Amino acid sequence: MFPGASLLVTIVLALSATASPVLFNPRRAGAPVTLKSAKRVNATGTFNLVVRDQARARGLKAKGANTLGFKNAGIVGSIGSTNQAVDYTVDVQIGNPPTTYTLLVDTGSSNTWVGSGKPFVQTSTSIQTKDQVAVTYGIGDMEGTEFNDKLSFDAGLNVFGQSIGIATSSTGFDDVDGILGLGPNDLTVGTLKPDTKTAIPTVTDNLFSQAVIAQNQVAISFEPTTSLSVENGEITFGGTDSSKFVGSINFAPITKTKPAANFWGIDQSIRFGNTQILQKTAGIVDTGTTLTLIASDAFAKYQNLTGGVASATGLLQISPAQFSALKSLFFTINNVDYELTADAQIWPRALNTAIGGQPNDIFLIVADIGTPSGSGLDFINGFTFLERFYSVYDTTNKKVGLANTPFTRATTNFNSV
Repeated sequence: MFPGASLLVTIVLALSATASPVLFNPRRAGAPVTLKSAKRVNATGTFNLVVRDQARARGLKAKGANTLGFKNAGIVGSIGSTNQAVDYTVDVQIGNPPTTYTLLVDTGSSNTWVGSGKPFVQTSTSIQTKDQVAVTYGIGDMEGTEFNDKLSFDAGLNVFGQSIGIATSSTGFDDVDGILGLGPNDLTVGTLKPDTKTAIPTVTDNLFSQAVIAQNQVAISFEPTTSLSVENGEITFGGTDSSKFVGSINFAPITKTKPAANFWGIDQSIRFGNTQILQKTAGIVDTGTTLTLIASDAFAKYQNLTGGVASATGLLQISPAQFSALKSLFFTINNVDYELTADAQIWPRALNTAIGGQPNDIFLIVADIGTPSGSGLDFINGFTFLERFYSVYDTTNKKVGLANTPFTRATTNFNSV
């Protein structure tokens, strides 16, 4: 498979707490690996996306500041156990014979684990380590035992000696089997015990160290959708897929401001039309956050400029006339503007009932992060942002890349009813 090619594969993805042996893989070393991912919306009509995402934001800030520690009992202000309202997932295989697990794609965390839904099936390749593992997310948590196991990709690709957390208990992830953590590996420090100071190499790290991929990077493509469940995402390890973006990929260095610096953190400013609502500040890019969250002072300006009013869903609601007047949001990152159009700023109306709204309502996907600017993590570009832009996460060069896609200016969110 050559750079730019798209191959539908099912992957086994996990982490390794110790150095993994470089074993033979029956494929051309260094070629990018591409797999599909699926978007799912939990159609219960009971989820408050803002409450859920604000709780996650608190968890991320605490984790980035290294204040959680092993087996943290919870985060102050976090919500109780709750399933994911919206997520992107991939199917992965573990063991020999392999068992398939559906994992949530998360660039805001770095541990990969299974067992929240389908129980872990131990096989002849499963090796239990001496460590326990525990991860707290703000929207849920897991704790269990660390294993090393064989991880299998379709097309004959095997990855050996990867570390996987096997949950003995978990909350908040009942609709998935676990997490595929694609954040920087520093986020895994403190999640093991007794090896509390050990960083666990991520899936991307291990693919690179075993010479399976030529670059230590992962690229993600999402697309806006009006369906409750659809396979419309793509993850590429070790390269990019040129069919998924238009123009060039522009890279920005990881911010130096903590706690954002411990994630895929960048510096950006935001303006609404020509009106600045957020000065240049640090935040993160995160597939595990649904909404696009901005600092409380910026959100107040945004609400005033849009005329949005609070709704029972937790999101701002606007009228058709206000939507017609809605200006684009411009995210300036490393001197490049990324335009979030009016359509990109609203929840897809075809999915309104999934969040407790009515079909013709218009809800904004920009929400309050819950703290004023200056916290060191003043925004989260969640997947409502990433559905409009191709993103690349480069570990070696410590940078994040973004590019426009064929869906950057799509109008499907408004026109879906």
